[in-house]
Amino acid sequence: MKKKAADIVIENAAQILTCEKDAADHIGLIKNGSVAIGEGKITAVGSRSEIAPLIDAATRVIDASGKVVTPGFVDCHTHVVFGGTRVEEYCARLETDDLDELKRRGVPMGIMVTLSATRDLPMEELYEQSAERVRRMILSGTTTIESKSGYSLNTEGEMRQLKINRILAEKLPVDISSTFLGAHGWAPDMTKEAYMDMLIKEMIPEVGRSGLAEACDIWCDSGHYEKEECRKILEAGREHGMEPKIHAGAYSYVGGEDLAAEMKMYSADHLNYTPISALEKLAESGVTGVVLPGIDFAVNHPLFFNPRPMFEAGLELGMATNCCPGCWCTSMPFIISLACRQHGMPPARALRAATYGGACALKREDRIGSIEAGKQADILILDIPTYEDIAYRLGENPVDTVIRHGKISVQNGAVIQEI
Repeated sequence: MKKKAADIVIENAAQILTCEKDAADHIGLIKNGSVAIGEGKITAVGSRSEIAPLIDAATRVIDASGKVVTPGFVDCHTHVVFGGTRVEEYCARLETDDLDELKRRGVPMGIMVTLSATRDLPMEELYEQSAERVRRMILSGTTTIESKSGYSLNTEGEMRQLKINRILAEKLPVDISSTFLGAHGWAPDMTKEAYMDMLIKEMIPEVGRSGLAEACDIWCDSGHYEKEECRKILEAGREHGMEPKIHAGAYSYVGGEDLAAEMKMYSADHLNYTPISALEKLAESGVTGVVLPGIDFAVNHPLFFNPRPMFEAGLELGMATNCCPGCWCTSMPFIISLACRQHGMPPARALRAATYGGACALKREDRIGSIEAGKQADILILDIPTYEDIAYRLGENPVDTVIRHGKISVQNGAVIQEI
């Protein structure tokens, strides 16, 4: 029986990176390959002669000669919905990290600056500020974004951020994985204990009823939430339909990574101070580690994450922009460059982390993150001769075309599917 003709065929690609799970080279490199797409799915991957029978008069054929084809980027850790800016703090800290000196100068600093800016914005303006960042992500090849709340620390404001996640997914050509991060800190007018009580008894149940978040996150670190506090909050989240994930090891090791392994979380993110014993537990339990080169760069972190022990432990890595007020980055290609130069990650490993690994961190690897028949057709055509050029060409956007759900969503430097 003859197979149905493809809607789109990408042919003659210099390189196709399939990024499938068991690729020996981590990226499943195919040279001079073609991809067929039909009804929003990838229908075939192979040589031009293998794909040719799927082409008929109605098929749109895209010549990718001299170009690279990859899965769409999966930006699996962001705080993209926020109001205002912390540019004054960022620039002041280029000169000094002496907190007393910064306070003497009256420099506004920290999460509370963003909390005030986010709480005070009308919803329409908060949406527009966030949507502009998301548009830039889309233009840089991101087809799926994880987006956290966490900049209100009250029920109304957190729900508002989560509602904006839903609107972003409705209006822009991008998939959103929505995460409740009410435990980003605690409200400035409350003790931690009182805020935790409100989180567990009021905020988490309401978010759960709303269906606005698929995951519940928490910042586990010295001076923030300790391991057993995290367990209590994340178990409450799971009881209300939100799977756990955790910020762990960013500035200290207090056991959040071990908890992630115990609870078989979606992911454990940051991992700057994570010991090899905890990395091995994460790998054994199937939890994805998420690394964030951008924040290490933006804050001049005292200890950059080291990917080598992570690889040695057998840990699947996702990688993300961590787009937030302290790391205003919307470009996954730039993050790949940082990972390679700043952290010594081989380009193949970095590309895998930005695609398949990111999908694993969102538990979506069965449908996105790789170019395989049957998966969602989220595909990039990059105007570079080799995938290594993503790491090499610093600050450039290599994206020629973005295909999402089998339809062209970015071409000629413009988003063309916005509602």
